[in-house]
Amino acid sequence: MRLRPAIAALALAGAAIAAYLAFVKLTGSTAVCPTSGCETVQRSRYSELGGIPVSLLGLAAYLTIFATALLRHPLAVAAGAAVALAGVAFAAYLLVLQLWVIDAVCVWCASSDCVAALLAVLALLRARSLDHNERLYGHTAAGGVRGGRREEELLAGR
Repeated sequence: MRLRPAIAALALAGAAIAAYLAFVKLTGSTAVCPTSGCETVQRSRYSELGGIPVSLLGLAAYLTIFATALLRHPLAVAAGAAVALAGVAFAAYLLVLQLWVIDAVCVWCASSDCVAALLAVLALLRARSLDHNERLYGHTAAGGVRGGRREEELLAGR
């Protein structure tokens, strides 16, 4: 499975949803929604965190995940997984608020939640495959050979 392109595509889809919700929030527009749930959620006090629309936070997270999908470095893989996990945890929190506190569900938000959940799974699979390749093939994602001559040279400062 080609994880990086799948992560990049999903992150762009999530960014598009978040950008639309941010536009609606910042312009005071009405969201295109099959129910009144989107409007109720968008106007609730939970639609902002510290005065920042949560849709902008989501947009930043999705764009960060997209950027990490473009890179092969192990730190990018770890950062992508960390942001994706934080994002799905925050999405779950917001979904709980919609269901039990706000008593309305935003279809756009629920779509974003699904994208966030899929991204978290794919990001974890990507991180796992990185670790698996290192154990299986004896090399790191950065190209060094684990326990080999190059690693010994690097450790010796050559």
